[in-house]
Amino acid sequence: MSTLAARAERAAAVAAHHADAVDREGRFPEEAVAAMRSERLLGLQIPGQFGGEGAGLTQIAELCSTLGQACSAAAMVFAMHHIKVSSLVTHGIDSPWHGRLMERIAREQLLVASSTTEAGIGGDLRNSLCAVETTGEVFALGKDASVISYGAHADLILATARRHPDAATSDQVLVALMADQISLARTGDWDTLGMRGTCSDGFRLEARNVPVEQILPKPFAEIAAQSMLASSHLLWSSVWYGIATYAVDRARAFVQAEARRRPGQVPPTATRLGEVSSAHQAMRGTIVSALRRFEDAHGDADTIGSVGFCVMLNNLKITVSDMAVDIVRRALAIVGLAGYRNDTPFSLGRPLRDVLSAPLMIGNDRILANTAKLLLVQKGSGQLMSA
Repeated sequence: MSTLAARAERAAAVAAHHADAVDREGRFPEEAVAAMRSERLLGLQIPGQFGGEGAGLTQIAELCSTLGQACSAAAMVFAMHHIKVSSLVTHGIDSPWHGRLMERIAREQLLVASSTTEAGIGGDLRNSLCAVETTGEVFALGKDASVISYGAHADLILATARRHPDAATSDQVLVALMADQISLARTGDWDTLGMRGTCSDGFRLEARNVPVEQILPKPFAEIAAQSMLASSHLLWSSVWYGIATYAVDRARAFVQAEARRRPGQVPPTATRLGEVSSAHQAMRGTIVSALRRFEDAHGDADTIGSVGFCVMLNNLKITVSDMAVDIVRRALAIVGLAGYRNDTPFSLGRPLRDVLSAPLMIGNDRILANTAKLLLVQKGSGQLMSA
């Protein structure tokens, strides 16, 4: 096992120990995040010149899967943190202020949250109603955020807004707001079926006298197309793969226990286990293929922003989110009542409730509608080994 894998396993062990309490109490997975900080996992992506380890998205995805097998909410917090760090690493490297911010993230293991949703536009992250209001060298921002996952626990928030009050809703920027520069007034509670520990409450966000140098230099449209879309779909998918893996492992252990009780006989559920194993392998192949294509295109903004690449990423999200739900349901069918109960070693209630969020995080129908528009202008479907 590599050093990084061992660090992730130690953090995952802590996350697993507290996962049921996090779910039951709907609270932030503070023990798991403390373990991530202790293992210095929050600054992994930061380039070496800023004190980080320069880890690639594939390495981060592997850790998302490891954590996903332990605690879905902790894994999703880790994934969402690194999605925002990816935006900083890709688009903030030439900005002195954001360079210093990356140094702080690596040194102090700061936790980064995101504010892209907004009352009035919902989950359409490519539009904003709120606007940056600049006066001299500082700006103010007020935003009715529908949700800010773990916003009350983050050290900084990257928020979208219109460039100025007269800008079009799609003319957006991304601003970095430190916790001590903002006030958050809770406007909605996160009381959900699953993923309860992400604490994605609604907030009224207010910021005043923030230096304009904290606005990322590139338009948010470029940030979304060149890093955020890819990192979101790839890391979320890796979390869902971890949840599915946990369910398959429980089903396998159940079938093996049945086989030990009846030596010489193959349990009837073994065939169903074979089917779910096949689906699990197909899910893994889909994610690994997308990760390799992203790594091959790394730094090539034209390729990553192309119609074909966007369609591939959209299809990844839709396919994997549906597969994850299907696999966990199949695993539950194998385990039966032992999985339905909350008090057995084979319980699958928590992962099932958590994974049901997968098709809803940026709803699959919304993504399909976006893909439909892209397909109207796409030229051909590419070759077997290319986008």
